[in-house]
Amino acid sequence: MDRVSSLPETVLCHILSFLFTKDAALSSVLSKRWLNLWKLVPNLDIDDSIFLHPEKGKGKRSEIRQSFVDFVERVLAFQGDSPIEKFSLKSTTIPVHPDCLNRWICNVLQRGVSDLDLFIDCTDDDFNEEGKDLPKELFLSKTLVKLRLRSEICVDWYYRGRGASLPMLKSLDIDSSLIFFNGEMKDFLPSFPVLEELSMTNMEWREMDITMSSASLRRLSLHGTGCEGGKRFQSPKSVSFDTPRLFLLNYSDAVAEDYPLVNMENLFQARINYIVTDKVIKQVRAPNDDWSDDDDEGNVVLRFGNVVKLMYGIQNVQNLYFTANTLEVLSLCCESMPVFYNVKFLELEGDEGRGWQAIPDLLRNCPNLEYLVIEGLLHYVTDKCGDFCDCIARADKGRSLTSCPVTTLEIRGFKGTMREINMIRHFLRYFRCLEEVWILPKEDGHTNFENPGVFELVEKILNLYDELSSCDVVFVVDNHMRRKWIEQSSLQV
Repeated sequence: MDRVSSLPETVLCHILSFLFTKDAALSSVLSKRWLNLWKLVPNLDIDDSIFLHPEKGKGKRSEIRQSFVDFVERVLAFQGDSPIEKFSLKSTTIPVHPDCLNRWICNVLQRGVSDLDLFIDCTDDDFNEEGKDLPKELFLSKTLVKLRLRSEICVDWYYRGRGASLPMLKSLDIDSSLIFFNGEMKDFLPSFPVLEELSMTNMEWREMDITMSSASLRRLSLHGTGCEGGKRFQSPKSVSFDTPRLFLLNYSDAVAEDYPLVNMENLFQARINYIVTDKVIKQVRAPNDDWSDDDDEGNVVLRFGNVVKLMYGIQNVQNLYFTANTLEVLSLCCESMPVFYNVKFLELEGDEGRGWQAIPDLLRNCPNLEYLVIEGLLHYVTDKCGDFCDCIARADKGRSLTSCPVTTLEIRGFKGTMREINMIRHFLRYFRCLEEVWILPKEDGHTNFENPGVFELVEKILNLYDELSSCDVVFVVDNHMRRKWIEQSSLQV
């Protein structure tokens, strides 16, 4: 007998638990010692693509689908009623009838599963709406600690007529094409009295006043539908956060009319992304007298001032991230923006269709900032960002930089344009406390580096900046990308 086979049964089962269930089952052919070990593994990881390696369209053949169903049925039957800790099921390449999926889910729930990861797709035309409902047992489990649900179909979370009760659940992650709630959000979170992590992607609100209230929640990630493909989904009238223990917030949604309560006194990190249309952005930049009473977009913009309530609610944060859309929205409440005394790390996003009007006031309101990240230097030029960037000439150019205590500047998505190079020179001149500047080029998509001689010229300029500046200027390019750009430019000569 080999040394591995002589290990205790519990150790061998632990080793097998790291394999896909199909591979663990294949171990039964090794010897009599291994014949039934895989049946005792407390973790099942079933992936239809690993099981069949199907070609495109192959998974829709009835015999292929049936062979996958038979495999899962045998695995569950072999294990009987033995306890199970984790069950991971991916069924997207081979659509399986909801009756089968629900039967498998109920099987592991009855066996006390604590970690459930479902990635399912029931999009065949012969599946009716009734068959797409998740089993009621999923909403009433007394053992689930972690639940991850990913689906290509719309998920209707509430078990109809009964609500939900998962007293042990600590982590809930729902990512589907769309999430509906048959009830109010104020009744949703109380279903999970010990929940610590909540992530929901593609929500559609069915109520106008949303309250996220939880005494246990530590991590919250909300991604609403906002505007999708030019179509506007209904956004809530008000959103409240009563989450005193929250440590991390990732919030992406349309701008609500009001944020009446924001209780996040222990927040450490926040990422805010507002989903807005180009038409709304145009209204943000327009004078107030250009908004008519019957202009829906203009009326929406007039309510953006209440965003400052959310800013005051997160002002204890230490790490802060704003997208390009959010910076545009914040431009309407610059004068009332709170002071972020605890912010040490700030990340801002640039976009050629979005402006930086809010950045000067934002930097002035981060008096203890140490690390600044700018993702993309190119942005829409307005007359209100001039004392931050080098876009237009003005008497107070660079004023917001001179008082900023930032010591490290990181520039990501650098494309190698002269406008960006001039911006870097501007930062080196006006940021008085800079010690390090890290410049990371954009590796995917079009850049200026594909043009003949550009990469060598940019590298030479940045090396010169490093020699002449009192801080370290580092152009972070690996050898692979350097060779790629030099070869591409030489081919075009």
